[in-house]
Amino acid sequence: MIPFADLQAQYRGIKAEIDAAVGRVLDSAQFILGPAVAEFERDFARYCHASETVAVNSGTSALHLALLAAGIGAGDEVITVPFTFVATAAAIGYTGATPVFVDIEPDYFTIDPSKIEAAITPHTRAIVPVHLYGQPADMEPILDIARRHGLDVIEDAAQAHGAEYHGRRCGSLAGVAAFSFYPGKNLGAYGEGGAVTTTRAEVATICRTLRDWGQEKRYEHRLKGFNYRMDGIQGAILGVKLRHLEAWTEQRRQVATWYAETLDRESVRLPKARPDCRHVYHVYAVRTDDRDRLRDQLTSHGIQSGIHYPIPVHLQPAYADLGYGAGDFPNAEAAAREVLSLPLFPEMTREQVETVAAVVSAAVHV
Repeated sequence: MIPFADLQAQYRGIKAEIDAAVGRVLDSAQFILGPAVAEFERDFARYCHASETVAVNSGTSALHLALLAAGIGAGDEVITVPFTFVATAAAIGYTGATPVFVDIEPDYFTIDPSKIEAAITPHTRAIVPVHLYGQPADMEPILDIARRHGLDVIEDAAQAHGAEYHGRRCGSLAGVAAFSFYPGKNLGAYGEGGAVTTTRAEVATICRTLRDWGQEKRYEHRLKGFNYRMDGIQGAILGVKLRHLEAWTEQRRQVATWYAETLDRESVRLPKARPDCRHVYHVYAVRTDDRDRLRDQLTSHGIQSGIHYPIPVHLQPAYADLGYGAGDFPNAEAAAREVLSLPLFPEMTREQVETVAAVVSAAVHV
């Protein structure tokens, strides 16, 4: 069997480091925030080329706090994409604002900058580009549009740990970004976790206050906050794994290269990396007109796969109130019908890649 991801293999490789780090938290009994989280915050800020990191309990919480720190609230509109995990739209909704969707670029699965200005209204306050699958969005035109219209930009970098745009790290491109450390992410906790990275001291202060019940001093609540704190054990685990992230990222990129060399390009359409960018391949999503049959064939050969994502947000029943319908975002809808994520993890071997590629070719040419 070839798994979609192999977290057990990853753990075996770093078990001694993880066990020691967790043991130190248990010995200290500092289970909420504490020194392990603070050390990870410093290290992750440095890794992302940001000034500060605010660690929280999930990527959704991170995006929620980043939006609140930008002053987003009821009556505001925030532009983003419908081809993303639902948390992007959910976090916007948590602030009382309304998500406004624009279509994606079909080659890169990220927001199409040429469509943004048509979606701007007097109520627009921010743009949330999603760096999907480990691919950076095209940030230069997005930031230019934001400057001209007086809008904030908040990166949804939940899938982009270590990704780079024109030599700059995701997480520092717009001044504020939100990351997820869900276990399957390139940098994953052993549970839930997330973080806001920022180059703005005032954003970090607001997010730190909001994550801990709005208090700067114990029992003195300056803001109406949340219980969004990171556990000490997760901070310790992430601190260990961050030291290995660059090596794992290069291994992911090597697996992607093997796929590009071995997959039959007449069978599936391969993912494209944006020029002058570092794609970190959170998932390796190919496109095919007969996804269900291909996935069934992979499953029958003991090969796991994934679909990220089968229904765009604007067609989800929970978001019917936004008033969108089928055909509104054709590129997002086509991607949702066609994408299939093949196994990719740092420990994957070339032999495993060749096995997957052979099944893909045979399935499509039946």
